[in-house]
Amino acid sequence: MKRDLRLSKKIQARLKNSVMSLLVMLFASFCLATPVMATGLYELPNNPIAKDIWVVDLANEISRSTQGSLSSTFKDLAQSTGQEIRMVAIRRLDYGQTIKTLADKLFASWYPSEEVKSNQTLLVMDTLTNTAALRTGESAATLVSPEIAESLIDETVGYDLRNGNKYNQAFLDASDRLVAVLSGEEDPGPLSIEKTVQVASTFSSAEETDDGIAFTWVIVLLILATVIPMVTYFLYVM
Repeated sequence: MKRDLRLSKKIQARLKNSVMSLLVMLFASFCLATPVMATGLYELPNNPIAKDIWVVDLANEISRSTQGSLSSTFKDLAQSTGQEIRMVAIRRLDYGQTIKTLADKLFASWYPSEEVKSNQTLLVMDTLTNTAALRTGESAATLVSPEIAESLIDETVGYDLRNGNKYNQAFLDASDRLVAVLSGEEDPGPLSIEKTVQVASTFSSAEETDDGIAFTWVIVLLILATVIPMVTYFLYVM
Protein backbone atom coordinates (compact mmCIF):
# COMPACT_ATOMS: atom_id res chain seq x y z
CA MET A 1 0.00 0.00 0.00
CA LYS A 2 2.80 2.39 0.94
CA ARG A 3 4.65 1.47 -2.24
CA ASP A 4 1.58 2.20 -4.33
CA LEU A 5 1.21 5.55 -2.56
CA ARG A 6 4.86 6.43 -3.30
CA LEU A 7 4.40 5.50 -6.97
CA SER A 8 1.25 7.58 -7.13
CA LYS A 9 3.09 10.60 -5.73
CA LYS A 10 5.92 10.14 -8.23
CA ILE A 11 3.41 9.97 -11.07
CA GLN A 12 1.69 13.12 -9.79
CA ALA A 13 5.03 14.94 -9.53
CA ARG A 14 6.00 13.96 -13.08
CA LEU A 15 2.58 15.02 -14.33
CA LYS A 16 2.92 18.40 -12.64
CA ASN A 17 6.34 18.93 -14.21
CA SER A 18 5.02 17.95 -17.63
CA VAL A 19 2.04 20.28 -17.28
CA MET A 20 4.24 23.19 -16.21
CA SER A 21 6.61 22.60 -19.13
CA LEU A 22 3.66 22.48 -21.52
CA LEU A 23 2.25 25.73 -20.17
CA VAL A 24 5.62 27.47 -20.49
CA MET A 25 5.95 26.29 -24.10
CA LEU A 26 2.41 27.38 -24.95
CA PHE A 27 2.93 30.78 -23.36
CA ALA A 28 6.16 31.31 -25.28
CA SER A 29 4.49 30.26 -28.54
CA PHE A 30 1.60 32.61 -27.84
CA CYS A 31 3.98 35.51 -27.33
CA LEU A 32 5.81 34.73 -30.55
CA ALA A 33 2.55 34.38 -32.48
CA THR A 34 1.48 37.94 -31.68
CA PRO A 35 4.10 40.44 -32.80
CA VAL A 36 4.37 43.39 -30.44
CA MET A 37 7.64 44.96 -31.48
CA ALA A 38 7.29 48.67 -32.02
CA THR A 39 9.24 50.70 -34.54
CA GLY A 40 11.36 53.54 -33.29
CA LEU A 41 13.56 56.02 -35.08
CA TYR A 42 16.67 53.98 -34.20
CA GLU A 43 15.39 51.02 -36.25
CA LEU A 44 15.17 53.02 -39.46
CA PRO A 45 18.22 53.41 -41.72
CA ASN A 46 20.16 56.65 -41.54
CA ASN A 47 21.44 58.81 -44.39
CA PRO A 48 19.20 57.39 -47.15
CA ILE A 49 20.58 59.87 -49.68
CA ALA A 50 24.10 58.49 -49.44
CA LYS A 51 22.84 54.90 -49.40
CA ASP A 52 20.51 55.41 -52.39
CA ILE A 53 17.49 54.28 -50.36
CA TRP A 54 14.05 55.26 -51.66
CA VAL A 55 11.65 52.79 -50.05
CA VAL A 56 11.91 51.31 -46.54
CA ASP A 57 9.59 48.44 -45.58
CA LEU A 58 9.86 47.37 -41.95
CA ALA A 59 6.27 46.08 -42.06
CA ASN A 60 7.06 43.37 -44.62
CA GLU A 61 4.01 44.41 -46.63
CA ILE A 62 5.53 46.02 -49.74
CA SER A 63 6.47 43.55 -52.46
CA ARG A 64 9.90 43.54 -54.04
CA SER A 65 8.42 44.43 -57.42
CA THR A 66 6.63 47.45 -55.93
CA GLN A 67 9.78 48.56 -54.13
CA GLY A 68 11.80 48.21 -57.32
CA SER A 69 9.26 50.11 -59.39
CA LEU A 70 8.98 52.94 -56.87
CA SER A 71 12.75 53.21 -56.42
CA SER A 72 13.27 53.46 -60.17
CA THR A 73 10.54 56.09 -60.51
CA PHE A 74 11.86 58.18 -57.61
CA LYS A 75 15.42 58.00 -58.90
CA ASP A 76 14.32 59.21 -62.35
CA LEU A 77 12.37 62.05 -60.73
CA ALA A 78 15.39 63.13 -58.70
CA GLN A 79 17.64 63.14 -61.77
CA SER A 80 15.19 65.13 -63.90
CA THR A 81 13.82 67.62 -61.36
CA GLY A 82 16.00 67.50 -58.25
CA GLN A 83 12.90 66.60 -56.19
CA GLU A 84 13.20 63.46 -54.09
CA ILE A 85 10.49 61.17 -52.67
CA ARG A 86 10.95 58.48 -50.05
CA MET A 87 8.35 56.14 -48.59
CA VAL A 88 8.46 54.21 -45.33
CA ALA A 89 6.18 51.43 -44.08
CA ILE A 90 6.33 50.31 -40.45
CA ARG A 91 4.40 47.72 -38.47
CA ARG A 92 3.83 49.38 -35.10
CA LEU A 93 4.55 52.74 -33.47
CA ASP A 94 6.41 53.20 -30.22
CA TYR A 95 4.21 53.75 -27.16
CA GLY A 96 2.98 57.35 -27.00
CA GLN A 97 4.10 58.11 -30.53
CA THR A 98 1.86 59.00 -33.47
CA ILE A 99 2.49 58.61 -37.17
CA LYS A 100 2.84 62.40 -37.39
CA THR A 101 5.47 62.66 -34.65
CA LEU A 102 7.44 59.79 -36.19
CA ALA A 103 7.31 61.47 -39.59
CA ASP A 104 8.54 64.72 -38.04
CA LYS A 105 11.43 63.01 -36.27
CA LEU A 106 12.41 60.96 -39.30
CA PHE A 107 12.28 63.99 -41.61
CA ALA A 108 14.51 65.95 -39.23
CA SER A 109 16.90 63.01 -38.81
CA TRP A 110 17.24 62.19 -42.50
CA TYR A 111 17.48 65.82 -43.65
CA PRO A 112 19.25 67.81 -40.90
CA SER A 113 19.61 71.14 -42.73
CA GLU A 114 17.03 73.38 -44.40
CA GLU A 115 19.00 73.20 -47.63
CA VAL A 116 18.84 69.41 -47.67
CA LYS A 117 15.17 69.39 -46.59
CA SER A 118 14.05 71.78 -49.33
CA ASN A 119 13.54 69.29 -52.17
CA GLN A 120 12.47 66.36 -50.01
CA THR A 121 9.10 64.62 -49.72
CA LEU A 122 8.56 61.84 -47.17
CA LEU A 123 5.55 59.54 -46.79
CA VAL A 124 5.37 57.35 -43.68
CA MET A 125 2.70 54.65 -43.18
CA ASP A 126 1.89 52.46 -40.17
CA THR A 127 0.22 49.20 -41.20
CA LEU A 128 -1.13 48.39 -37.74
CA THR A 129 -3.20 51.55 -37.30
CA ASN A 130 -3.54 52.15 -41.07
CA THR A 131 -2.44 55.75 -40.70
CA ALA A 132 -0.03 57.83 -42.78
CA ALA A 133 1.72 61.19 -42.70
CA LEU A 134 3.37 63.32 -45.38
CA ARG A 135 6.23 65.76 -44.89
CA THR A 136 7.70 68.14 -47.49
CA GLY A 137 10.57 70.60 -47.59
CA GLU A 138 10.23 74.26 -48.56
CA SER A 139 10.69 73.80 -52.31
CA ALA A 140 8.59 70.64 -52.49
CA ALA A 141 5.81 72.33 -50.50
CA THR A 142 5.38 74.95 -53.25
CA LEU A 143 4.34 72.09 -55.55
CA VAL A 144 2.59 69.82 -53.05
CA SER A 145 0.07 72.26 -51.60
CA PRO A 146 -1.58 71.64 -48.20
CA GLU A 147 -4.79 70.74 -50.04
CA ILE A 148 -3.00 68.16 -52.18
CA ALA A 149 -1.16 66.77 -49.16
CA GLU A 150 -4.39 66.39 -47.19
CA SER A 151 -6.18 64.79 -50.13
CA LEU A 152 -3.30 62.41 -50.76
CA ILE A 153 -3.34 61.16 -47.17
CA ASP A 154 -7.13 60.97 -46.76
CA GLU A 155 -8.43 60.18 -50.24
CA THR A 156 -5.56 58.26 -51.85
CA VAL A 157 -3.51 56.44 -49.20
CA GLY A 158 -6.37 56.42 -46.70
CA TYR A 159 -8.81 55.04 -49.25
CA ASP A 160 -6.54 52.12 -50.14
CA LEU A 161 -5.91 51.33 -46.48
CA ARG A 162 -9.58 51.47 -45.53
CA ASN A 163 -10.62 49.26 -48.41
CA GLY A 164 -8.73 46.01 -48.06
CA ASN A 165 -5.40 47.04 -46.51
CA LYS A 166 -3.93 47.67 -49.96
CA TYR A 167 -0.49 48.76 -48.83
CA ASN A 168 1.25 48.29 -52.17
CA GLN A 169 -1.53 50.09 -53.99
CA ALA A 170 -1.44 52.93 -51.47
CA PHE A 171 2.25 53.59 -52.19
CA LEU A 172 1.77 53.27 -55.94
CA ASP A 173 -1.25 55.60 -56.04
CA ALA A 174 0.53 58.13 -53.82
CA SER A 175 3.57 57.91 -56.09
CA ASP A 176 1.47 58.72 -59.17
CA ARG A 177 0.17 61.93 -57.63
CA LEU A 178 3.43 63.04 -56.03
CA VAL A 179 5.55 62.42 -59.12
CA ALA A 180 3.06 64.35 -61.25
CA VAL A 181 2.92 67.47 -59.08
CA LEU A 182 6.65 67.44 -58.29
CA SER A 183 7.30 67.31 -62.03
CA GLY A 184 5.25 70.47 -62.46
CA GLU A 185 2.26 68.68 -63.93
CA GLU A 186 -1.37 68.90 -62.87
CA ASP A 187 -2.43 66.82 -59.90
CA PRO A 188 -4.35 63.79 -61.24
CA GLY A 189 -6.31 63.74 -57.98
CA PRO A 190 -7.63 60.72 -56.09
CA LEU A 191 -9.19 57.82 -57.92
CA SER A 192 -12.91 58.24 -58.46
CA ILE A 193 -14.72 55.95 -56.03
CA GLU A 194 -17.56 55.51 -58.54
CA LYS A 195 -15.12 54.18 -61.15
CA THR A 196 -13.22 51.92 -58.78
CA VAL A 197 -14.27 48.29 -59.07
CA GLN A 198 -14.10 46.55 -55.72
CA VAL A 199 -13.12 42.89 -55.93
CA ALA A 200 -13.62 40.88 -52.75
CA SER A 201 -10.49 38.96 -51.82
CA THR A 202 -10.73 35.27 -50.92
CA PHE A 203 -7.58 35.52 -48.81
CA SER A 204 -7.23 36.89 -45.33
CA SER A 205 -5.12 40.01 -44.82
CA ALA A 206 -1.92 39.80 -42.76
CA GLU A 207 -3.67 41.46 -39.81
CA GLU A 208 -6.63 39.07 -39.99
CA THR A 209 -4.24 36.11 -40.06
CA ASP A 210 -2.29 37.41 -37.05
CA ASP A 211 -5.49 38.09 -35.12
CA GLY A 212 -6.82 34.62 -35.97
CA ILE A 213 -3.67 32.92 -34.70
CA ALA A 214 -3.71 34.98 -31.50
CA PHE A 215 -7.39 34.19 -30.89
CA THR A 216 -6.74 30.46 -31.39
CA TRP A 217 -3.94 30.49 -28.81
CA VAL A 218 -6.13 32.35 -26.33
CA ILE A 219 -8.84 29.68 -26.69
CA VAL A 220 -6.28 26.87 -26.27
CA LEU A 221 -4.83 28.46 -23.13
CA LEU A 222 -8.28 28.99 -21.64
CA ILE A 223 -9.18 25.34 -22.24
CA LEU A 224 -5.93 24.17 -20.68
CA ALA A 225 -6.42 26.48 -17.72
CA THR A 226 -9.77 24.79 -17.11
CA VAL A 227 -8.86 21.17 -17.80
CA ILE A 228 -5.47 20.94 -16.08
CA PRO A 229 -6.71 21.87 -12.56
CA MET A 230 -9.51 19.33 -12.92
CA VAL A 231 -7.06 16.57 -13.91
CA THR A 232 -4.70 17.48 -11.09
CA TYR A 233 -7.53 17.43 -8.53
CA PHE A 234 -8.69 14.05 -9.84
CA LEU A 235 -5.20 12.59 -9.43
CA TYR A 236 -4.94 13.88 -5.85
CA VAL A 237 -8.22 12.27 -4.80
CA MET A 238 -7.52 8.93 -6.47
